[in-house]
Amino acid sequence: MIKLFAMDVDGTLTDGGIYMDGTGGEMKRFDVQDGQGIVRLLAGGVKIVFISGRFSAPTEQRAKNLRITRCVNGVADKLSALKDMADEWGILQSETAYAGDDAPDIECIKWSGLGIAVANAVSAVKDAADMVTENAGGHGAVREACEYIMTLNER
Repeated sequence: MIKLFAMDVDGTLTDGGIYMDGTGGEMKRFDVQDGQGIVRLLAGGVKIVFISGRFSAPTEQRAKNLRITRCVNGVADKLSALKDMADEWGILQSETAYAGDDAPDIECIKWSGLGIAVANAVSAVKDAADMVTENAGGHGAVREACEYIMTLNER
């Protein structure tokens, strides 16, 4: 059973694009269907965490809108953050899933009981993962992962 689903943001929960306005403002595109998958997992008792290597106000806003369990925004060592949260909540490695798309996510993918690479992930991430989604990041990959986790948790 998966009790914690953590994920990268840029390239996983988004399409990887960052829109900058030249004055320090930033915008990102999030997929509504991904959000619905997250809400359903939360309702099923799964803790949801965003772990982003770079700080972004839109990431904070999306986390708040979805009422996720925790948003770790702008952290260099993603694996330490993931392990600390699992320990804090008494969640085992085997009860943890992590989704990502690029090199900074590989350690978390390998450590987790269920490592997930989105379809647009780099080859090394796909090689490290237990599952590769059919959909790309920001285009339903997280929803696909959420549905898979719900299926696992029903068994």
